[in-house]
This record gives sequence, structure tokens and C-alpha cells, in this order.
Amino acid sequence: MLIRRCAVLFVEPREELDIDWSSLFAGESALGATVRWIALAPHLGAEIEIGSDEMLALGCISLTLWQERAVCEQKSSAEVIARLLTHGLLLSDAAEGAAMRERDEILRSQHWRPLSAAAHMFSRWGDMRVDKGMQFPSFEELVESYGTPPGPAVERADAGRALMLPSPERRGLDETLFKRYTGRNFDPAAILPLATASRLLQRAFGSQGEREMAPDAFVLKKLSPSAGGLHPTEAYVLAQRVEGVAPGLYHYHPVRHALEPLVAMDTTQTAELAMRMVADQDWFVDAPMMVVLAARVERNFWKYRNHAKAYRALLLDAGHLSQTFYLLATEAGMPAFVTAAVNEVDIERALGLDPLKDMVVAVCGCGAASGAQDTVEMRYEP
Repeated sequence: MLIRRCAVLFVEPREELDIDWSSLFAGESALGATVRWIALAPHLGAEIEIGSDEMLALGCISLTLWQERAVCEQKSSAEVIARLLTHGLLLSDAAEGAAMRERDEILRSQHWRPLSAAAHMFSRWGDMRVDKGMQFPSFEELVESYGTPPGPAVERADAGRALMLPSPERRGLDETLFKRYTGRNFDPAAILPLATASRLLQRAFGSQGEREMAPDAFVLKKLSPSAGGLHPTEAYVLAQRVEGVAPGLYHYHPVRHALEPLVAMDTTQTAELAMRMVADQDWFVDAPMMVVLAARVERNFWKYRNHAKAYRALLLDAGHLSQTFYLLATEAGMPAFVTAAVNEVDIERALGLDPLKDMVVAVCGCGAASGAQDTVEMRYEP
């Protein structure tokens, strides 16, 4: 049997403090510390506790070259190698190791930067809810717990040396900019007109043109910037109350300007999924249309292979798209929202996405305001 180490692996020492009662009664320092070694392998997506003997064995085995298992066992032990194979930190060419090997091959083929892959896979939420630790304290509660926050502006020079700029003139875009705000009080009965939904999707996520840069290498022209002109972010729509659109999950095709049906639902199911998607942020759930922004990493990493800035570019991509969506919603007379506090794992399951290939970044949405202020909204008041 041939084995090798998984493609990406980080080991984190975690220290846990406890009371050493024997030292306490002996009149000595009572505070003790225990160190645990946690293996973080993105292809697994789960933390694995390992011992020092396993950590040493991993350091002696190549992540690229396949080696005979018997040779590796001679350097450590058969028991250690067996445990690492069971964990999936070591991979084999045997039939029983096919599932782990496939996950590792997917990670390798996507050309992830190792640190980015770890940050992505181990910052995802699954089934996060208020009763499981998701809390939304008010500013008053935060100040009471942590004191006042850092100031809203930074002074980097003496005020007397600052060059004061002229006040900007009022222009056409100002009318939309000053009306834009994050909605937290959506009308639970309002239906989003199909024409409005169509314009939002086409102008925010749709292609305005296509260009062949090289043989069979196409880029899309959209109304938001994207690193390398690649536009890797896909839009998945959760339709709750959209005129002429049956409730459920859809993929928005940016070239054909069409909704591709994925999962049919009733309105109770869409509301339940909406709540799970946004991790119990119930003030967003009544939005008649939500859009999941999920980056197709292989398109971005095709150009930016193992690149230190590729991950940041994907996050910026979603930010550009969400703010174009905000402006379009405001133009249509509606508030919008975007949130990164989402249950990526639940979204992946609902849409059938592989997190090594499709990186859920955020969820945005919009709809008519209810007119009430049940949840505080930050609006510009002229």
C-alpha cells in the first residue's frame, strides 16, 4: 500500500487552563496548563485532535510523493500510521481510502492557497442559532460588557494642518445613495413584482456582454468589478413571494437571464430555510427574495493559482455585487440587506454545493418595508 500526507494541513496548539489541586494544597501556584494538538485539514472540514507521536509522523511523510506504508511504519509505528489513515490526515491508494483520497484530490485540483483553504473551511457555520450561541447584543449591552468602542474616526495629523475640502454638489446619484439603508423590517405579506425582481437580478448579477479573450476563454461584462474580469460569483435565489415564481430555490443564469429551478418548496419551507440561512436573524426572514452569493473558486483560482490575494478578491467580488444590489433595490423603493453571518453548511446542503468548489460568502435580499420599526434601522435623516 502507498500512502502520503494530505495536501493542506495545519496543526494548532491549544492551551487549556485548569486548577492543580495538589499544588494548591501544597501552597504552590495552582494554575496549570494543558496543551492539545489540533489538526486542521481543509479536505476534512473537521478538527482532529492528535498526539505528539502522530504529529511527528506527519512531519516525516511527503504530501506529494507516494511512499510504501511499511517504510513509514518503520519510522514511527504501525499503530500511529493506522490512526492517521483513519483520521484522513494520511491518504492511501487502497480502495477503502477512496473517499478521503477524492476529497483531497478535489482540494488539490482547485489550487487553493493553503491558509485561505483553512480559513474558509474552518470559519463556516452549520445550524448556528440563537439558542446555540448566536447572540445579537445591543450597543448598550456591548458598552456595558466591553466599555466604549474605538472612536469612529482616526486622527492622523494635527487638525490645524488638515486641508479642508469643498462640500460636494448635489448630483443625480445622491438621491439613491441617501435613501439606501439596510432593511430590518420587511412587510411579511408584500409580493415582489416580477419586473422588479428581473431588473434586480439582471443588473446586479447578469451579463451585459461576453468577450472571448483567447480560444474558448470567455469573460462576462457585468456592472460591478471583478478580479481579472472573471466574475466567479454565482447567484442562487430563494424565492418566497415573487410574482409568477413558485416558492423554492433557483440558480440565476447570468447569460440567459433565467431562473433554473433547483428545489420546489411551500412558503412554510422557504421561511424555515430563510431562518436557517441567516442564522436566526429573524429581521431578514420576511424579505420576499433572498440571494446567496457563492464563489466558484475554480474559475478565480484558474488564473490566481495558490495566490496570496485570490481569497480576498472573492470576498471583494461579493461586496461589489451586494452593493450594486442595494442601489438597485433603493432605486425600486425598497430597502435591502447583506449579511455574512450565515450558516454556510446548511446553505451548501440545500443547494448541493461542495465547499471546496463553491464558497458561500454572503446572503443578500430585499423587499417592501413594513412601515414599522420593530428592529432598529440606521437611516440617513436629512
